Amino acid sequence: MQDQVISQNGKKSPWLMFLLPSLLGVFLFMAPISYQDSLTIPIAILAKSVQALFDGMLPAMVTFVIALTGVASIATKLLKPKAVLESGFLSGLLNPSLPWFVVQQLGAIFVVMTYFGIGPEMIHHGDTGGLVLNDLLPVLFSVFLFAGLLLPLLLNFGLLEFVGALFTRVMRPLFNLPGRSAVNCIASWLGDGSVGVLMTSKQYESKIYTEREAAVIGTTFTAVSITFTLVVIAQVNLEHMFAPFYLTVCLAGLAAAVIVPRLPPLSWKKDRYIDGQQLEGDIEALPEGKTVIGFGLEQALEKASQVKSLRSMVVEGVKNAIDMIFGVLPVVMAIGTIALVIAENTPVFSLLGQPFIPFLELLRIPEAAAASETIVVGFADMFLPSILASGIESDLTRFVIAAMSVTQLIYMSEIGALLIGSKIPVKPWELFMIFILRTLVTLPVIAMMAHIFF
Repeated sequence: MQDQVISQNGKKSPWLMFLLPSLLGVFLFMAPISYQDSLTIPIAILAKSVQALFDGMLPAMVTFVIALTGVASIATKLLKPKAVLESGFLSGLLNPSLPWFVVQQLGAIFVVMTYFGIGPEMIHHGDTGGLVLNDLLPVLFSVFLFAGLLLPLLLNFGLLEFVGALFTRVMRPLFNLPGRSAVNCIASWLGDGSVGVLMTSKQYESKIYTEREAAVIGTTFTAVSITFTLVVIAQVNLEHMFAPFYLTVCLAGLAAAVIVPRLPPLSWKKDRYIDGQQLEGDIEALPEGKTVIGFGLEQALEKASQVKSLRSMVVEGVKNAIDMIFGVLPVVMAIGTIALVIAENTPVFSLLGQPFIPFLELLRIPEAAAASETIVVGFADMFLPSILASGIESDLTRFVIAAMSVTQLIYMSEIGALLIGSKIPVKPWELFMIFILRTLVTLPVIAMMAHIFF
């Protein structure tokens, strides 16, 4: 045992390399802390401190970042600099495939139009591009900065291996996922869904998750944080119902997590890694004669011993932050703005909601016609349903709409755009199908709970 604790030749103990960074990572990403009368995590507090420090300046900084990325990508396409093309990291950022190049350029155009207030008003209006640039992107910029830098604490020092062994007997039977995916869910639940997307994408790129696992975790377990649920329930003037509201959200989310991944399009995803290699066996399966804790520690110590230097972890963290800030923010600006323009200026989402009227009437939801208009609009932005619902008289209906908007999970102004901009293998049409499936699965659960409480 002593040989494990103190290694020979003066090398750092695998135990210390596992415990210290992992505990620090757990504290930063998962420790619930009361801050400004709400429950959050240290990473979110750090992000808010950046927002406070650069109060009013972040939209300008984000505009510069997105515009610079767009210009640099054009220069790369035209000049083909050898240094960029031969670097996997820089090439991935500045030499994307044609569809992503177009999205990147749209993001740059939209952000400049929005910041300077030029061009069609539907682009830079406060409810469309203005909402994305001024309300969403500064938050994502701050979260990505710290989450990207500090993510190696969770991913590289054995924590996932240890948690995977502990939770595999729960996650495999229920969700057909590795136990380590529980870490993603907890980080999203206590902090922010964008953190869960970032973690899942990095683990998929590192061949920790297969295509199916990454797609399921990214669309199912990047749960809306407690903080956001408080904002949503306040928007419909039902703050006093938060406890039953959150219980309803958890039950509906559990039902969706069990059912939706077993249906297309998620069930169509292959158990193969990002390089095409097929999954062989379960790396978290408990060998004969091993205890769960003992095997988890063995796996964790082996992972920790592979860390060559802390400097390499710092470099990886910096790359994570740059990749998310320069790679994802333009996509969020483009996709989020387009989705909100459609929601605000066309009847598309109202028309798509019409088929839900009989479903809502079957569930005995009052004001079903008004409620139907809020159902599909959640695909554009999570807050739009609760904003539209604020004019509905029935408390029960407002409760249902608020809970539904949280459990639908995939909204294009943030999580949807993040998923598309990440390496997680999901397409826009698949996201819409998953969104509809989550709605159909969660609505009966939410309606049942609402009829109990009202």
